[in-house]
Amino acid sequence: MIKTITFNDLRKIKDSLPSGSSQRIADELGISVETVRNYFGGYNYRDGKSVGVHIEPGPDGGLVMLDDTIILDMAMEILEEKKA
Repeated sequence: MIKTITFNDLRKIKDSLPSGSSQRIADELGISVETVRNYFGGYNYRDGKSVGVHIEPGPDGGLVMLDDTIILDMAMEILEEKKA
């Protein structure tokens, strides 16, 4: 199922994560940390991969359609842990 979120909201989630979260997500999923960063709007495709993120221009940085939400889901879990 595709999830749609604004680019600015996706960046807010990334910016709210504690230090080391991108590496933690990468380690748990067995992917490179650059791939996780690309998911949140990075552009390092030499060291990381594209991960099913499609950006449509528009207000709030545009809309981002996510083919797979596992990285977003893990980020949200980390933010919940941070609250507790």
